Amino acid sequence: MSFTYDEIKKQAADACSELVETAKLKAGDIFVVGCSSSEVMGQRIGKASDINAAEAVYEGIMSVIEPKGIFLAAQCCEHLNRAVIVEKAALLPGSEIVNVVPQPKAGGSFATTMYKNAKCPVAVEEIKADAGMDIGDALIGMQLKKVAVPVRISIKQIGEAHVTCARTRPKFIGGSRAVYDEKLSGGDIPR
Repeated sequence: MSFTYDEIKKQAADACSELVETAKLKAGDIFVVGCSSSEVMGQRIGKASDINAAEAVYEGIMSVIEPKGIFLAAQCCEHLNRAVIVEKAALLPGSEIVNVVPQPKAGGSFATTMYKNAKCPVAVEEIKADAGMDIGDALIGMQLKKVAVPVRISIKQIGEAHVTCARTRPKFIGGSRAVYDEKLSGGDIPR
């Protein structure tokens, strides 16, 4: 089965919208995406980078998060040790920037697209995102805040790529006598 770039863009927007709503993301939050454009197009990860597919995914996601003031963080592929491309404005003071410009075959088409379209793109070795979407089994878990909580959305694939989503919540500490703030936990209060 093949998909048009417009269909891929719509799938990405729909998946993003569902995750943003479920995760209750707000302005200033960080949404990390790892995207294999190869997998989106039905090929093996890292073997057939497709800039047009990456641009379609990027446009779909940005159509949802940009109006809400949510920052996108694009995880690079393993050739750049899964560094992250992000708007400089999203970084906390003291964050250490590294020097690299992603390319389709060294960083990936999605990170390349993010770098090309961001207002002030920078690369960092890691980030602590509030939620994330893994498109094509790119392994974004290392870029999420603790504690990551799986989110099941109705969109299972973007193009031909498997989609996995997660949100985060603060750690519960204190044991059986502790009282927790349900607004922070997303309803996951231990009983």
